[in-house]
Amino acid sequence: MLEDLEELVSCESFSADHEAVARSARVVADQGFRRLGARPETIVIDGVTHLRWTFGTPRVLLVGHHDTVWPVGTLADHPWSLVDGIARGPGVFDMKAGLVQAFHALAALPSPEGVCLLVTGDEEVGSPSSRALIEESARGCAAAFVLEASADGGALKTARKGTSDYAVTVYGRAAHAGLEPEKGANAAIELAHQILAVAGIAGQVDGGAAPDGLGPTTVTPTVLSAGTTVNTVPALARVSVDVRVPTLAAQERVDELMRVLSSRTPGTRLEVSGGPNRPPLEQASSARLFELACRIAKDLGMEPLRGVAVGGASDGNFTAGIGCPTLDGLGAVGGGAHAAHEHVVVAEMPGRTAFLTGLIASVLGGEPSAGEAATEATVVGEAVAGEAVVGRISPPVSGGSAPTGEPPEEDGR
Repeated sequence: MLEDLEELVSCESFSADHEAVARSARVVADQGFRRLGARPETIVIDGVTHLRWTFGTPRVLLVGHHDTVWPVGTLADHPWSLVDGIARGPGVFDMKAGLVQAFHALAALPSPEGVCLLVTGDEEVGSPSSRALIEESARGCAAAFVLEASADGGALKTARKGTSDYAVTVYGRAAHAGLEPEKGANAAIELAHQILAVAGIAGQVDGGAAPDGLGPTTVTPTVLSAGTTVNTVPALARVSVDVRVPTLAAQERVDELMRVLSSRTPGTRLEVSGGPNRPPLEQASSARLFELACRIAKDLGMEPLRGVAVGGASDGNFTAGIGCPTLDGLGAVGGGAHAAHEHVVVAEMPGRTAFLTGLIASVLGGEPSAGEAATEATVVGEAVAGEAVVGRISPPVSGGSAPTGEPPEEDGR
């Protein structure tokens, strides 16, 4: 497993570099072929390379991505390493270890018949080219298992906030700031009004309610710009707005309120662009699968599982959004997603792999039993790179709990 992980991490795959993503896709495809004996369908959309393995008529969808947030060249300063059972490198936690675990989990099944494995190439930038592919692959499936990294301590992700992205643009009129400022229409002043208005939207949506432990709706002005020179009344100003919502109703309400923003400064006009990106993954979508996961973990002799609600979004939001039961966070155990200290605890990989095998086998309803199907995956990973490891899931803070808040480290967008 570690050789496979090193191979994937050593092939950089920055989302914005389509050539790098294409190279990565070839490496992922070759590794999948070695483990599964089948070549994937290679799907290029808007220059982005995605991979899909389909075995028979799918009832289970596995969702992952091979792109990362790390620019090409990062390996020079942040190379692959394995020290004291900790693997490091760009994308190791988010989420190349999850891909390795998926390949080994499928290989441990008597047959992958009934499974679709989709590996996309643009998740880190919001999945603009892969959303339709994800939704198409999820339709008709009994379950979607998302291979994003686990939450703190190996917890599964049972709910995620939905996301929306907006840009509020103010058009004004330029004038000389010293000679005749009164002839201008100051877009920057109007933008200041709009920033305050946008910041107040969240309070009009859910009054601070926190369903599923996700926390309230947040509407956050982020990147802003205005003006051209120090002595010119700004004719153009713009602010980006990040929205996180716990429910679809909240997402729709935010959109309504964003659309009715109006200018206050004479001579200016507004343009609001953007909108909802990912729908929420509400706890109702994951509840039955989480119960199943808890039973399988018990059968395998694991510590009780813990589920958490998180603010970051993933492609699991899309699968849940079209009505497919979805369980997220089934990837690696570690931490530091998108950060220099990104790492994976390699001793956890065999246990997570065995657990995933059991989940897939259970949903497919085939033999062997969850425990028997998982045994081979445990054996496969029981010694990696000469190091003895134990297939296990880290003990949780509290056993078998419902979502209980947001972990300190998050992989999703």
